[in-house]
Amino acid sequence: MTYSEILESARSCVGPYCKSCPICNGIACRNTMPGPGAKGLGTGFIRNYQKWQELCVNMDTICENRPVDTSTQLFGQPMALPVFAAPVGAMTLHYGDKYDDLQYNDLLVSACAENGIAAFTGDGTNPAVMEAAAGALKKAGGRGVPTIKPWDMGTIRAKLELVKAAEPFAIAMDIDGAGLPFLKNLDPPAGSKTVDELRQIASWAERPFILKGIMTVEGAKKALTAGASAIVVSNHGGRVLDNCPSTAEVLPAIADAIGGRMTILVDGGIRTGMDVFKALALGADGVLIGRPFVNMIYGGGAEGVRVYVEKLQAELADTMAMCGAHTLSEIHRSMIFGY
Repeated sequence: MTYSEILESARSCVGPYCKSCPICNGIACRNTMPGPGAKGLGTGFIRNYQKWQELCVNMDTICENRPVDTSTQLFGQPMALPVFAAPVGAMTLHYGDKYDDLQYNDLLVSACAENGIAAFTGDGTNPAVMEAAAGALKKAGGRGVPTIKPWDMGTIRAKLELVKAAEPFAIAMDIDGAGLPFLKNLDPPAGSKTVDELRQIASWAERPFILKGIMTVEGAKKALTAGASAIVVSNHGGRVLDNCPSTAEVLPAIADAIGGRMTILVDGGIRTGMDVFKALALGADGVLIGRPFVNMIYGGGAEGVRVYVEKLQAELADTMAMCGAHTLSEIHRSMIFGY
């Protein structure tokens, strides 16, 4: 199947809110929660996508003519390209009943591992979601990152013990999940965490701890103080707070402040290999992509993941070649117009 055929197939089974649009930009699904859209007026999702498109790259082909290498190592793992599938949860609520969280994570983790990248798995109010994610990670030899919601400390510790048995190479927490409407007033409770609480969680993890949901320099510095090994610059796809800046807008300052001291990942509106290039040029070490992987799974299963990863890698390699970068380490900010 081609990428377009997989999207067409997804339109027959995803929904009712997601439209499997040719361009996943948040416009058709704005203000749909439940659903894949953003909170409030839906500006967060839309702005994330638009700001990557506003960035232009500087073409320069006066350089050595040699092959481009998109590979890297992140958290000690060889990666065909610096891309992770982002954690997505509540599949039947947001995307339709073809897959539940358990089936989606099982497919996604194995397909990503087979194609040289890795997946973050989601969490949910149903304990079976994390149990199944741990099972999927164990089958994949720990090739993935379980992501825990900011529950109360007792629930977090119990979930950490569960997923550590799968021996994942890192563990994440989406701290911005504290703002998800469907987590309000639930048992177990979820909410913000102090630096001291995060330091305790990082020590319980006993492996690289990734804090997802950082949107300010101050937040990045707090994550560093808390002992996080990495952050994900993320506004949760615009799903937790309307009128946020985009991740592309805040990434450069965060990278300047803490780059080299911890791994920096970024998500939000990244759709193509050229977007990946732009994120690396602005200071990220890698990216997370969420909703497009949902469409690939719904439309093509494991084959959909393969087709999308190959598309991303080809686009990244082409952009690198046309901008004079032969390895990821050669990508720098001057390759973005205006920087």
